[in-house]
Amino acid sequence: MTDRVVVVGGGPGGMVLAYLLGRAGIAVTLLEAHQDFDRDFRGDSLHPYTLELLDSLGLADRLLALPHHKARFFRFHTPAGSITTADYGKLSSPYNYVALMPQAKFLDFLAAETAALPSASVRTGANVVELNREDGRIIGVRYRDDAGTHDLAAALVVGADGRFSRIRRLADAPARSLGATTDLLWFRLPHRPEDPPDADVDLFFGRHHYVGLLAGTDGWQVGYSLPKGGYAEARERGVGPIRTFLADHVPWLADRADLLTDFSQTTLLSVDISRVERWWRPGLLLIGDAAHVISPVGGNGILMAVQDAVTAANHLVRDRSDAALARVQAEREHAIRQVQAQQVRLEQRAARARERGRPAAPPYRLLRLLTGIPGARARAARANAYGPTPPQLDLGS
Repeated sequence: MTDRVVVVGGGPGGMVLAYLLGRAGIAVTLLEAHQDFDRDFRGDSLHPYTLELLDSLGLADRLLALPHHKARFFRFHTPAGSITTADYGKLSSPYNYVALMPQAKFLDFLAAETAALPSASVRTGANVVELNREDGRIIGVRYRDDAGTHDLAAALVVGADGRFSRIRRLADAPARSLGATTDLLWFRLPHRPEDPPDADVDLFFGRHHYVGLLAGTDGWQVGYSLPKGGYAEARERGVGPIRTFLADHVPWLADRADLLTDFSQTTLLSVDISRVERWWRPGLLLIGDAAHVISPVGGNGILMAVQDAVTAANHLVRDRSDAALARVQAEREHAIRQVQAQQVRLEQRAARARERGRPAAPPYRLLRLLTGIPGARARAARANAYGPTPPQLDLGS
């Protein structure tokens, strides 16, 4: 009988959990289907909570030696004016910013740290094809790699393999959609020295669309909103309307908008907000997007996955029973429901505006009033930086 934990999926949640378990001396194997992490991710945001966690583990300084952008502000730009809705610089933290770092760099760093632990191993190119069961309990996985097919026994399997989770499907744990109404087209444009120095995380609103802009070390990440299912129509119209939107609403990007010449330069992100009813089965736990898909608006996906990993580690270092798995969900579900409920409200508001032919922009006067309340921008930054009821790491002695 093994006491090994097998974590499937090398995203932020799976990687943090594998590291924490390995650091506590638990035998843990992380299986990642891809050969490496050198691919284009949409989530590059490391919130103050995550940076403080890494600092407590002695990892933050070395991680932040890698190229990254320190985002201090979150802003809305509407036709009526611009408003700073959150100011992370007002947080009482040594990490009073959101670190925008290519996720591949973050994962490479954590993978190396995890693999260096005596009780941990990281296997890439390992594609799980089956959950092994005995008397109704999951007792391990079957996976394929370049050397063939292998069975790996486990006291517990953790599915951390993202929004299209194979583990979730193999476990027959469907996720219920909560009603996303928007899709996003992502593409990159280069930085220029004369770009606004305080552009960090910004939303630019037009009448029917908005653009999300993220600063980064590899240029600007740009997300152009579409109504859910509107990709085919947008593709038929071509990139002209996107370039026109940038020229009208983000004029300092207009001088390079012509670099977007074809839809092949864009990536469709089908926005989803969904949740599995029960995150565990005997011998199996789901965390992160495998258990609950978070909309990219607000950049909370990595934060929620990391907090799932911390909560799971707090329990699993001591107890890997089914009761412990249920406690992980019980402790995390309220925060997830709260974040998703807010995202659903925003999605429904955007859908109603489209149906009624109203501008996509939020009401400027109301935003100006709310953000003008003393402390409002600091409170908004704290809410986004830490999320609801952030867990504290407690691995015991």
